[in-house]
Amino acid sequence: MYQTAPFVPTEVHVGTVDDENGALLVLTVRTTEGLFDIALDGEAADAIVKAIGTIRSKMEPGT
Repeated sequence: MYQTAPFVPTEVHVGTVDDENGALLVLTVRTTEGLFDIALDGEAADAIVKAIGTIRSKMEPGT
């Protein structure tokens, strides 16, 4: 399925920064390969929450 091994998260940190359009959430994930930073607005954060919900439902027994 993967051509390379996926990054394995070892830490997750959350912060915020302000820009000309308002506040952005900064999600920092430390992986086995290094740091991965993502800046999210409200719409992107909602999409991440929805994606995580989908992932979690697939991880539950019997689904």
